[in-house]
Amino acid sequence: MALKAVHVSDVPNLDQVPENATLALCSTRFFKGVNDDGDEVKCGYKFPKFVVMGHRGSGMNMLESSDPRMKTIKENSILSFNAAAKFPIDFIEFDVQVTKDDCPVIFHDNFILTEDKGAIVEKRVTDLTLAEFLSYGPQKEPKNVGKPLFRKTKSGRIFEWRVEKDDPVCTLREVFEKVEHYVGFNIELKFDDQIVYTEDDLTHVFQAILKVVNDYAKDRPIIFSSFQPDAAQLIRKLQTTYPVFFLTNGGSEIYMDVRRNSLEEAIRVCLTGNLQGIVSEVRAVFRNPGAVTRIKESKLCLMTFGQLNNVPQVVCMQHLMGVEGVIVDLVKEISEAISEYMKPAKDGEEDSSFVEEAEMQVTTKPQFTQQELSLLWKIVPELMQS
Repeated sequence: MALKAVHVSDVPNLDQVPENATLALCSTRFFKGVNDDGDEVKCGYKFPKFVVMGHRGSGMNMLESSDPRMKTIKENSILSFNAAAKFPIDFIEFDVQVTKDDCPVIFHDNFILTEDKGAIVEKRVTDLTLAEFLSYGPQKEPKNVGKPLFRKTKSGRIFEWRVEKDDPVCTLREVFEKVEHYVGFNIELKFDDQIVYTEDDLTHVFQAILKVVNDYAKDRPIIFSSFQPDAAQLIRKLQTTYPVFFLTNGGSEIYMDVRRNSLEEAIRVCLTGNLQGIVSEVRAVFRNPGAVTRIKESKLCLMTFGQLNNVPQVVCMQHLMGVEGVIVDLVKEISEAISEYMKPAKDGEEDSSFVEEAEMQVTTKPQFTQQELSLLWKIVPELMQS
């Protein structure tokens, strides 16, 4: 099977990832099972197959990108979640914050921006009431006009938040009620790196989130994740029904909290807090491939995120390395590419119990020639240095 050509120098901004990149992943549905501590989990963390998750639904919005695919559907919206669910993915990933009046809402950025009398007005999401939050962007009632949404990039540039298919902001409860039930949720617990949170602060936030999850999750697969080590460990203490993953840049960015600065520290965070796995920035895994073995020996699951996950060859290489899942923006392209590279699952596999599936060896492996494997090992370092 020939690999699609990708120009190394063009990959980081996603602008030239081939439009027709092959795609169609083998979807995995999860079942109730028991983890190593004897606790029942509604969504297993020993994934029986390679998992693909849609980043903020159908992908994050990059307003400065020249790639129209990064501005097709409003990220973190009901429309984006259900659009992603049409493809053979297993989970959608989204960001949850809690408003001043204790309502969990879906929004990535710490601050929400609008324009008033020609000036940009910036407010912290968690300082807003639910009614104030819902007043931004398109409204559910056509007769109502919402505040125009703007967005500030990491470079400080401000763009009007324009996408091809817009949709209102939403609450966590709405997501449970309106998103296709068969798709799992990776709920990222979002916090501001510039704020020091006490345990009481975090507990208050988690109580609001867990109330919605407990009331509406039913048997939907759920995992929690967070970049904040204390938050990840605390949500695990407050509940043992759902797996908890620690998000890390693995050294790609450096933080005051050393626990966030390497995969070795991420392993310690997980083992100390009895977490189920790590979600690492993909470059950290390629820079330190030996960490994959140490993560496996620690009986932790490993998934990755990052822009390189929008390159099919990079995703397939991770599968060969032992990574168990990826979070991607180009849901269509990557899910189809993975399915092309892998053998289809045997009939009836999805009907088996979770415990049986977790104990099974993964039977789907990318089919590469030796020449293609050699090419992959060469292309990944070049992609990382671009």
